[in-house]
Formats: sequence, C-alpha cells, structure tokens
Amino acid sequence: MTAAADTYAPTDRTVPTRSRERASYDKALVHSILDEAYVCHLGFVRDGAPVVLPTLYGRVGDRLYVHGSTGSRPLRTAGDGVKAPGLPVCLTVTHVDGLVLARSAFHHSLNYRSVVVHGTAHQVTDPEELRTALDALVDHVVPGRSADSRPGNAKELAATAVIRLDLDEVSAKVRTGGPNDDPEDLGLPYWSGVIPVQTGHGAPIPSDDLDPAVALPDYLAAL
Repeated sequence: MTAAADTYAPTDRTVPTRSRERASYDKALVHSILDEAYVCHLGFVRDGAPVVLPTLYGRVGDRLYVHGSTGSRPLRTAGDGVKAPGLPVCLTVTHVDGLVLARSAFHHSLNYRSVVVHGTAHQVTDPEELRTALDALVDHVVPGRSADSRPGNAKELAATAVIRLDLDEVSAKVRTGGPNDDPEDLGLPYWSGVIPVQTGHGAPIPSDDLDPAVALPDYLAAL
C-alpha cells in the first residue's frame, strides 16, 4: 500500500487489532512523539528468546539512530546491510499524558501517545555517518549540546556502536479525553476524571568541579 508524502503506509504489522480509530500514520505526529521522548525500547530475538532493551536514540529525517556499546551482541550482529542482512527489530516510544479514572475498574485507562517502528536495523560503519548519528543522539537529549562539547575521539568512537533504523513501517497511537463509563454506572458515587501527567526539567545543577567562570549556556537556561 502506498502513502502520501506526509504519511506512512499502513501494513499488517502497523494496523492495530483494537481501537483502530486511535492509530495514525501522519509523519508530523510520529516525528513529534519521537522527538519529545528520551528513551526508546528496542526489541529483538536473541537465541530464540525475546529481548527488550531501553536505550537512547536520535532522529535524522526518516531515520532513527540507536546507541549501544560495541560489546553488545545484538549490535554486533546488526550488519551494514551489504555483507550481513541486519537485525529485525521492533522499536517503541510511549508518553503517558494522563491517568484516566473511571467509575468501574474495567474502564480505567491512560491518555498516551506512542509510536511503534518495525524494520531491520543496520550497524553504522561509515565514519561520517557515525559522527552525524552521535551528534543526533546528543542533540536529541539537549538540542545544541553536540556543538558545545568535545566530540568523541578515536578510542571513544571505537567503543561506541550505533545502529540505524529507517522509518518505513511505523504507526502512532493516541488516546485522549475522559473515561468511557457505561451509562448504568454514571450514577455511582465514585469520582471519575483525568489526572494529568507532566514531565518537567529542574534548574541545572553545575558539577562540583566546574569553573565558576563558565556561564550557563542559553540552550540550558531555556529548558
């Protein structure tokens, strides 16, 4: 199935079996959900058993870069796509926006935004692409930070592995609004509604050994 330039094409793996009305393939929505999170969960099969790892990532256009160590077995097996086929993975990101409390236990829920990506990951081996990926990983956490820190040296780059995953087979799923109580439960004497969940940044805390002459960068003051 083809898709417009601003949407991803649905596939059998990206069309949910429940609550299909909450699914979206809009690129802008998918990108916004990915860009707002810090940690993804990377799932794959190792020795016939499922494994899910939390890790950092960064997005460059329609490509995700996922950080790891060269000692990581799955990253070592994720070939470059030329000499080795790569590693089949499923990557997920989720934001919890609210606790939805209904009058019945059955209808309790969460307001959330999530993205699921299916595909084949490949290890980044090209030095120029590796530096682009590492800058994206740093800037994903704090925009502007890669230009305001020492880049990795040869030893550090040799100890760092990055895999790339193209955003081809991807979908978002979003729930908003209040509880979906059954009509016969509306008269029950239980509170119902939504408790918003928010993530915020505290004031930056300088390291103990920081030179007092080093001022707080504007990009950190704006967090």
